[in-house]
Amino acid sequence: MNLEQLIRPNVRAMKPYASARDEFQGPAAQVMLDANENSLGSAGGQLFNRYPDPLQRAVKAEVARLKGVGPEQIFLGNGSDEAIDLLLRLTCVPGQDSILILPPTYGMYEVAANLNDVAIERVPLTADFQLSDEAIEKVVASSAKLVFICSPNNPTGNLLHAEAVERVLRGFGGLVVVDEAYVDFAAAPSWTTRLGEFENLVVLQTFSKAWGLAGLRLGMAFAAPALIQYLNKIKPPYNVSESTQQHALAGLADTSGFDAMRRELLQQREQLAAALPTLPIVEQVFPSDANFLLARFRPDATAVYEYLLGRGIVVRNRTSQPGCAGCLRLTVGTPAENAQLLAALREYAG
Repeated sequence: MNLEQLIRPNVRAMKPYASARDEFQGPAAQVMLDANENSLGSAGGQLFNRYPDPLQRAVKAEVARLKGVGPEQIFLGNGSDEAIDLLLRLTCVPGQDSILILPPTYGMYEVAANLNDVAIERVPLTADFQLSDEAIEKVVASSAKLVFICSPNNPTGNLLHAEAVERVLRGFGGLVVVDEAYVDFAAAPSWTTRLGEFENLVVLQTFSKAWGLAGLRLGMAFAAPALIQYLNKIKPPYNVSESTQQHALAGLADTSGFDAMRRELLQQREQLAAALPTLPIVEQVFPSDANFLLARFRPDATAVYEYLLGRGIVVRNRTSQPGCAGCLRLTVGTPAENAQLLAALREYAG
């Protein structure tokens, strides 16, 4: 892969925004009068009057230690959605280039493409939500700049077979973005362990799911250092707030809490997956490597969805997605929430 050829010419040529603190060399500055901050402090008691580290060095150091990668291989953004948008803007010329997606899949890939006036190629997954040999051939033959592979997949919950993803990595001419938002719930190694093998590999992860930090809006992208440098070049100067960085560091220090929540969610997932098929309105529960279950209902999933809404239970109606007719996506909740969901479904079944 020739990375320079994938990058938009105007991005290669542009000069990034730089602050005076980027230019400052030496020990910590004693007097900072460069950024027009409020030098007196902050309203509300907490000291957030200074702009945050634009490169999130402390957080990246902890993420690098946890993931076994180098800090230079990490991009941090306002959720994974920022990385998705920046990858499109980095590589795709509006009105000219395309991305490739594998429906059913995460909807933000399409939203970002439409926002950036980028065409979308669609290669559907099989009935069991995997990449067929024919699909792999179509992906490899495509001239798209990016292919997004969501694994574990949203909304289906399953991992895509590793050998299929590897075939795409070895044959596709653009960037292969493996979105691993749910990887912490899966019994499989992350593709971050293979960054050294594939220059065209980008791995997305998030603090929103297993870490329970969705309110912070902190996403991660892992890739070759040269690509990370380009993402840093085009991102907003201070895209991750000081509050988010501080709370992320606190979360990363609590690995025991993370492990406990993960084990509990996996246990609840298995219990919910066992209980749902006992209901006469549940036709199928698909295997899941995530913290949710995709279930097919009969005879009318939308009626079930609306009934649950009326009971104050919000799930995701996915029946309009390719291959997901009659399906609702059910997030694994607390034991009490799961019990409430099952009780409502039993009442609906009559």
